[in-house]
Amino acid sequence: MIRLSEVDGAALVSAVAALKPGDCLEVGAGTYTVDRMWNIQVSGTAEAPIRIEPAKGARVVITRSDDKQNIVNIGQSAPVSYLVVRGIEFTGGSHGMRLGHCSDVWVDQCHIHHTGGPCITANSADTRRLYLTRNHLHDGGGHGEGMYLGGNEASVIMSESVIALNHVHDCAGSQGDGIEVKQGSWGNLVAENHIHDTQYPCITVYGTAGKPVNIIERNLCYRSTDNVMQVQGEAIVRNNILIAGKNAGFSSMDHQGKTLNLQVIHNTIINTGHAFSGRSWKGREGLVLANNILYSREGNALHFPSGSEGATLVGNVVLGAGDKHGQAVGRSLDQDLPELSWDGTKHDATPSAEAPFEQAERTRMLPADFHGAARSSAISGAVTR
Repeated sequence: MIRLSEVDGAALVSAVAALKPGDCLEVGAGTYTVDRMWNIQVSGTAEAPIRIEPAKGARVVITRSDDKQNIVNIGQSAPVSYLVVRGIEFTGGSHGMRLGHCSDVWVDQCHIHHTGGPCITANSADTRRLYLTRNHLHDGGGHGEGMYLGGNEASVIMSESVIALNHVHDCAGSQGDGIEVKQGSWGNLVAENHIHDTQYPCITVYGTAGKPVNIIERNLCYRSTDNVMQVQGEAIVRNNILIAGKNAGFSSMDHQGKTLNLQVIHNTIINTGHAFSGRSWKGREGLVLANNILYSREGNALHFPSGSEGATLVGNVVLGAGDKHGQAVGRSLDQDLPELSWDGTKHDATPSAEAPFEQAERTRMLPADFHGAARSSAISGAVTR
């Protein structure tokens, strides 16, 4: 254990640069201002990772006096691996934390907020096995994303990573996605995040260009001035609760690749506009919409402007305007989901005892629900009774 008690940004930078495999730097309470370009270039091993974390009970804040640089970069000039950054607050600067040539890097329980750019980015080099967990991210500036992962047109790829249990909110700026996973990034798990009040979708995920699919599950997302969740394809989207988007609750369309191999199963999607919008769902391979609750107050429950021929649509319960595509029809939000509200102020998706939700197609049933409870009956939606 290495302890840093001198509350000085330069001392912190020097202490981090000196870390060796197996070291843990315990940082004393205080605000550390780092006004240089700070790039962490230390690596541990699988058996002996490097850890940077606060002393017990200490609040450690790292900041800058301007936004000319990111607060901290990791692996910008050479690979970094087996590094843990836990429990530290970052505020100010440009990007809060920028991950470069990183693999097996864990960012856990950090509070990153009121930055000049996105809170966390991994868009300057390929990354692999990132673990971004239990962080609190909000009020980023610039493009405004909570997390910007991968690069446009697969210029940079994130793979085999876990983005889980984060609280992301108040994402604005010029774009403002909560969590964005760019085209070509593959084999990632985006799970159990709580995301709300975003300008762009709470979660945006593109395609994998034929690599293993991304899995997006058990996320609670509400209040977006765009779509609540937008997934191009090559993904499994399951057990999510999506509420209150200005556009659609869930949207899927061609963007930097084609919509294909997308399974949307056992989600609860509630929206004043369209609940589900599949703009490029006609004649595409591997498209499944099964066992969802899809309620719209003023739009279509199912919106397929180009058609849905070839897609599998089974076991859904719908409410709203437009073609129901042979799916079961619900009663009303108040009757069927009394602890949900159209504006997202209530977001408990437990169905009422009388809700006509025993419509799930059994071969598509998932073994557990949004809460991890066993799904023993054929209840559609993210939460069983």
